[in-house]
Amino acid sequence: MMFRLAYPLLLTLWGIVAGWFVWRLKRKPIGITYPLATRLSRLTTRTGQWVGKIPLILRTGCLVLLVVAAARPQLYNVSRDIQSPGVDILLCLDTSGSMQALDFTIGDKPVTRLAAVKKVVGEFIEKRELDRIGLVVFGTQAFTQSPLTLDKGLLMDLVERMEIGMAGDKTAIGSAIAVGGKRLKDLEAKSKILILLTDGRQTVDGLTPAEAAEALQTLGIKIYTIGVGGTGPAPFAVKTPFGTKIVRQRVDLDEETLIKVAEIGRGQYFRAAETDRLAEIYDIIDRQEKTEVNIKEFFHFKELYFWFLVPAMILLVVEIVIRTTVLRTIP
Repeated sequence: MMFRLAYPLLLTLWGIVAGWFVWRLKRKPIGITYPLATRLSRLTTRTGQWVGKIPLILRTGCLVLLVVAAARPQLYNVSRDIQSPGVDILLCLDTSGSMQALDFTIGDKPVTRLAAVKKVVGEFIEKRELDRIGLVVFGTQAFTQSPLTLDKGLLMDLVERMEIGMAGDKTAIGSAIAVGGKRLKDLEAKSKILILLTDGRQTVDGLTPAEAAEALQTLGIKIYTIGVGGTGPAPFAVKTPFGTKIVRQRVDLDEETLIKVAEIGRGQYFRAAETDRLAEIYDIIDRQEKTEVNIKEFFHFKELYFWFLVPAMILLVVEIVIRTTVLRTIP
């Protein structure tokens, strides 16, 4: 629930009320205020002077509350009616052992490939507010980390929890594509896309990436592929008896297969050798895979003016009673 004033410009009357209050405080009284004749001497004291101002204070409080009531304070919330299914997106992310290579950076700090991927993918998920997104992680095996959902908080948490080797140290690209396609095939959406990210080549037996891509093509699923890593040997942190040592090793990225998979899936292949390029790739995909979403917003209001109007009336009645009984004035 949120708070607002339906007529906020009426609050400018507060300034008028405040000015009137100050003017009345400084103005000399038009009569002699007395609670009892025997107590007239008390009015010369500071306390006595403020007693005489009680009706003015009550009237000012009444006016302030009436101004707020006239501005119509409201509590409200907004509901949305989304009239388009948007895009269904399945993210297939490589968590094999080679993703621990330290050839990416965040800021000026070297980080693993997986750490850079988690950052960029998290930003991509935040942008796709109205699309269902699912997550498949793969290594030696491929499994669904999250089915397609609109719960972006859940997805962000699952992405953040991804770890190197959580699905094994090898690379099962074909299985990852197949698992992603299985999640997408029975869903109704204007557009279905699968984004595969890896830094290696297929190293397990079974369904090949090309065979899996052909199966997804028949289901109308578009495939984007992203190859990560530089062209030379990548630095890896290796623990030795003498501490952690940086060792350079070559990672075999199978660009030929990734290009073929993207062609079969009527998508596009991208190569990312640094964090900025990886972010740019996801931005390109984000712009290319837009769909019009019709949204109707419904505002639900709860009026609060009653909570200001009633106290204003009470203050007014109290002021009238005090002026005509306890603090009478002589004309």
